[in-house]
Amino acid sequence: YFVKATGDSMIDAGINDGDLLVVDSSRTAEHGDIVIAAVDGEFTVKRLQLRPTVQLNPMNSAYSPIIVGSEDTLDVFGVVTFIVKAAS
Repeated sequence: YFVKATGDSMIDAGINDGDLLVVDSSRTAEHGDIVIAAVDGEFTVKRLQLRPTVQLNPMNSAYSPIIVGSEDTLDVFGVVTFIVKAAS
């Protein structure tokens, strides 16, 4: 499926506001994958870190990682496989 990116938290991964993300929901997310996820119901696109702790990392130093604690609910909906750039 497709997801339209909003915001600038992933610009260092080449994902800009308005880009179209191609998402594979059949792939199992692995450490380092860029994923579509929700933490406690709040959706985001971030790089998945599984070790040493589970967190969702932005690819923009202006943003902080989302640390997923044992009390949080993390749902991963798919892995971003391609980025379709928005026309300028």
